[in-house]
Amino acid sequence: MAKNMNELTSFKKEHALKLSSEYTQANFSWILSLILTVVLLLTSFDFATSTVKPIIFVIFCLYAIFTLLQMVVTLIIKQNLGKYGYIKQSTRKWGYLLLLSVFTGNIFVVSFAFNLVKENRETEYTFSVYMLLNQIFIIAISALNIFKPYVTDTFPLAMLLFIGLVIFDLVVLLLVAKYVRGNEAPRWMLYIAIPLLLTTLTGNLFALLLGLNLLVKIRNDQSTIGKWNGVWAKITRNNTAMLGFFFIVLIFSISICSPFTFDYEMAVENNYGAILQTPSLEYPLGTDNFGRDLFSRIIFGARISLIVGVVSTLIPALLGGILGALAGYYGPRTDNIIMRLLDVLYAVPGILLAIAIIAAFGANTVNLILALSVGSIPTYARTMRANVLMVSNFEYVDSARALGSSDFSIIFKHIVPNSLAPMIVKATLTIGGAVIATSSLSYLGLGVEPHIPEWGNILKLGSTYLETNSYLAIYPGLAIILLVLSFNFLGDALRDALDPKLD
Repeated sequence: MAKNMNELTSFKKEHALKLSSEYTQANFSWILSLILTVVLLLTSFDFATSTVKPIIFVIFCLYAIFTLLQMVVTLIIKQNLGKYGYIKQSTRKWGYLLLLSVFTGNIFVVSFAFNLVKENRETEYTFSVYMLLNQIFIIAISALNIFKPYVTDTFPLAMLLFIGLVIFDLVVLLLVAKYVRGNEAPRWMLYIAIPLLLTTLTGNLFALLLGLNLLVKIRNDQSTIGKWNGVWAKITRNNTAMLGFFFIVLIFSISICSPFTFDYEMAVENNYGAILQTPSLEYPLGTDNFGRDLFSRIIFGARISLIVGVVSTLIPALLGGILGALAGYYGPRTDNIIMRLLDVLYAVPGILLAIAIIAAFGANTVNLILALSVGSIPTYARTMRANVLMVSNFEYVDSARALGSSDFSIIFKHIVPNSLAPMIVKATLTIGGAVIATSSLSYLGLGVEPHIPEWGNILKLGSTYLETNSYLAIYPGLAIILLVLSFNFLGDALRDALDPKLD
């Protein structure tokens, strides 16, 4: 009997180790932090002159300290779970020390630290954490302009506003951590939810999600709360998805805020006195062969990549969704006409069609969006058609017909809203592909105009200096990779969260 009890206890502890989200995230955090630490170590040495770059070396040392600390905390968590089956409160206090890693910009360690210090985490708490981190990163990125010879006139006022938003976000985080429990939120939090929605003007989508979550819980509509919380709870438990979502929101926020803190002339005006400067405080990522600040060019180029990627996904999703809904609802004849015409379009490779359209009408941003949109319409139409064919057989659709509802009402009020989940997932997953296509066409000279700072244009220019000034190609290439990966991670999480078979 005692042997069986010991085996059962051992099984529970082993099971607790496998199911612990903190332990999983702890391993995830120290591994990625270690990779960044090694990269910083290699970057801190100038192998051509055999010298050490002092600023990067200091950053490396700080990263190394917090990486080692993260590894120690991971081992302590493993011991707690193996011995007790849960994480002790004394171990969770280590999270407060790890929070100091925010000053190094180590998003992996600091996000883990916020999760460690609070045992029972609501979705709102996670949104609050990433909302605060997003605002801190905006300040940190914008503050690098202090070392430039000149900044925009709105820089001081914008920085004061951002600092005020950080203080507001920190207060909201503390209030959410203390007062939001389960499916309820105090009614006085309405006075927090509304300002949160207003702060979304800075591009901080986490503030929007937090505000909406609070409004839903204040209304106390259990059916809405269950569906809304069920989706976001699954997404917030996915570490890679949340980090990807964080990077997307950060890029979006920087794109909106950059005109107030970055000087556009630094990105487009030639400065022959600063040609091919290596990374420094004044030029964090160096300069190109025209003396333009690479850091400013990547920041302003993010706006183009996001706009083209998102808009060239929304247009085919809308048009393809409508055509697919009509084809699936109205039966064989309409279905054959619409789908066979789309099959003709689908037979042409999307990138080849885009090149043909741009070659015919010229290379600019509008033509690029249209070129990328046209080739994607058939895939969205097929996705919507398949969902409409399934949903059309449900009982509530037959009830709507029996009550005399028009076809338009049945399609767009009953069928389409219940067929959107796969479309949302597909759109999220294909935005990354649109970003790659945008950069690829710009790299070939068939996308955005060459004088506009766009990641593909920047990469094309940097590729000619791979042997002498490789950073000109590495940094825009990394930006493209990270953005595409972020959309893919978020799309995978949305697919899992919206798939009823995984409930």
